[in-house]
Amino acid sequence: MAQITLTLPDKSLLEVEPGSTAQQVAEMIGPRLAEDAMAAEVNGEVVDLTIPLEQDATFAVLTFDDPGGQRVYRHSIAHVMADAVLRLFPQAKPTIGPAIEDGFYYDFDVPEPFTEEDLSRIEAQMHHIIDADAPFIRREVSAQQARDLFADNPYKIEMINDLEEEGEQQISLYQHGEFVDLCRGPHLPSTGKMGAFKLLSVAGAYWRGDEANPMLQRIYGTAYPNAQMLEEHLKQVQQALQRDHRKLGRELGLFTFFEEAGAGLVYYHPYGAMLRQIVCDFTVQQHLKRGYQLVRTPHLIKSDIWETSGHAQQGYPMYYTDVGGQSYGIKPMNCPGHILIYNSKTRSYRDLPIRYFELGTVYRHERGGVLHGLMRVRGFTQDDAHIFCTPDQLAGEITGVIRFAQDMLKAFGFEEYSVYLSTRPPKAMGSGEVWERATEALTDALDMTGMEYELKPGEGAFYGPKIDISIKDALGRLWQGPTIQCDFNMPERFDVTYIGEDGQPHRAVMVHRVVLAGIERFLGVLIEHYGGNFPVWLAPVQVKVLPITDRNLEYAHQIVSQLREADFRVEIDEAPATLQAKIRDAELMKIPYMLVVGDREQESGQVAVRSREAGDLGPRPLPDFADLLKKETGPKGANR
Repeated sequence: MAQITLTLPDKSLLEVEPGSTAQQVAEMIGPRLAEDAMAAEVNGEVVDLTIPLEQDATFAVLTFDDPGGQRVYRHSIAHVMADAVLRLFPQAKPTIGPAIEDGFYYDFDVPEPFTEEDLSRIEAQMHHIIDADAPFIRREVSAQQARDLFADNPYKIEMINDLEEEGEQQISLYQHGEFVDLCRGPHLPSTGKMGAFKLLSVAGAYWRGDEANPMLQRIYGTAYPNAQMLEEHLKQVQQALQRDHRKLGRELGLFTFFEEAGAGLVYYHPYGAMLRQIVCDFTVQQHLKRGYQLVRTPHLIKSDIWETSGHAQQGYPMYYTDVGGQSYGIKPMNCPGHILIYNSKTRSYRDLPIRYFELGTVYRHERGGVLHGLMRVRGFTQDDAHIFCTPDQLAGEITGVIRFAQDMLKAFGFEEYSVYLSTRPPKAMGSGEVWERATEALTDALDMTGMEYELKPGEGAFYGPKIDISIKDALGRLWQGPTIQCDFNMPERFDVTYIGEDGQPHRAVMVHRVVLAGIERFLGVLIEHYGGNFPVWLAPVQVKVLPITDRNLEYAHQIVSQLREADFRVEIDEAPATLQAKIRDAELMKIPYMLVVGDREQESGQVAVRSREAGDLGPRPLPDFADLLKKETGPKGANR
């Protein structure tokens, strides 16, 4: 029988016998690779190592160093956790258990919430299952057979029915030992392949993220191939908990969510509102420098506009309301409003490009189960802009946005990021030809800037492909940041044109873009990146004046007035407390500078300077301190 040819990642060719498993091929490549293998990638699809290979294909072994390998590893451990839960809590009904970034979770319907003690018991049971080294076995059954198997679990029945409605002829199952789960896979070869893991926490989660559905118990965990990697991750988790923007939001008096007034809606306290304003003012300033024009659009737009844009047909999570018998949509995006402004008069090619910018507040009907502090809210503001240009101008405009985004991220202290190109999704608007043109424009711009990027097939917006830039914070975590979308479809639907050199109308092209993303999400990332220790130019309060006694109050107020006149953000602590207590309070609020004023400072006309970063800097004349402060605030342009 003729051998089959496998093309390896380095483009070398390997001939193997038909029917060889992916594990056997890994062993041919190298014993160390075979030992570390989690799964394989065949013709771009992640598969079990036990799968037989029957024809020529591209082939790669996935280890824990590969994202695909990590997902397989952690999803396999999620199955082991579900098995352990059922052994200890037979009445539990497992639902779903995916791998997530840095870990996994599994949701259960249980009579009573899990406790911390339960987590320890579940971990112990998981160790027994792993030690048994039971193989993961995949099989396929009919939908009815699957329903019979999971007859006592309404959640699995619902998923099986959905799969059947989607046209699935066979339902795939995975089994290890006595545990069987509804699953597409792939999985590790056996439970004994698993290394170190830790169950982290329990949280409530609505079934399928919808608050109208039952509340389930979600157990979060993480897993790594060895104890050292797990320990390093747990240290990072602890650091992340200390930087959690929700925790710091409370401690630093930045914002609050009032569930009784509406979930996912932010109430900014004075310090939080100031931080937000600093970011927004800087953002507006930078846009004006780059030739953007400010616009402002209403929060309500008639629903037929959202029909034209395609948001309504795409099932976008919008809120609707009735005004005088007419249906209106509360805007989830700013683009239709900007298009209406553009279309308000005839445009010439000489007018283009036109760049409209709006700090536009939008609302989206996000499910309760996905809300997460500032990172996922129902009402937020976008640093949103839409560029209308000719096809010839498109590459230059996209390149300009990429460089603008890089400048903005650097200004806020983000030096590292990852770039992704997301292409046409299954539910897309417009022809394939139009999508190819748009994707080519984004690809050309990325190539012009020399940026390395990863392709994300099928993850573009419904109206166009996009570039996503994920920013890396101080702990090495990636967060969604700038987005750039190329759109030929909405200009077609709204008849967006310009008069060309030939005197004839031509179709304009749109670029949708944000360079920070939602302001709320960006603030959440910013808080966690700095752990609340904002650089001076961003700090809501830059200086706290601390009078030692009441007789120093008048002098302290004079200092406050002079610094405020110089456009610095200053407060005074007039509390009847000791100096040590005032210093402690200022440090807890992470104020960059404290100015201690007592009799000695008052008599000499100086201030005793204390830095958050450097400690006691000694007495100085106030103008000298102001000069020091200017050096830390001037370069960003936030104060002047």
